[in-house]
Amino acid sequence: MTTGTQRTAVTTDRAPAPAHTFSQGVRAGNLLQVSGQGPVDPATSEYLYPGDVAAQTRRTLENVEAVLAAGGATFADVLMLRVYLTTRADFPAMNEAYGAFLAERLGEDAVLPARTTVMVELPREEMLVEIDAQAVIG
Repeated sequence: MTTGTQRTAVTTDRAPAPAHTFSQGVRAGNLLQVSGQGPVDPATSEYLYPGDVAAQTRRTLENVEAVLAAGGATFADVLMLRVYLTTRADFPAMNEAYGAFLAERLGEDAVLPARTTVMVELPREEMLVEIDAQAVIG
């Protein structure tokens, strides 16, 4: 079965290689979906900043940004970010780091992407946060 929209895998060595069976991102027309990213160093595949959700949030957003760039987008094109946290107690620190990062990229008065934040159990114990994104390019 085929769909009418051509889909293209988006890959970059500036973000961690997928550890499982999925693409870093997928572009279909002007839509770009970035797979969930975590606080991983793309060069070493090492999980960074154990116990520091603020630092993990920043690194995770940098990884999201790398996949966005590989797909032809920036944070200005992002409609939706989904944030997954392992504990509610980390919300304030994540939210502060998240807000600072987006202010750096978009400016203080920009329209911010929509966001959902949920508490979940993540695939790796050292992961405190995971973030995915959906962008519309152009």
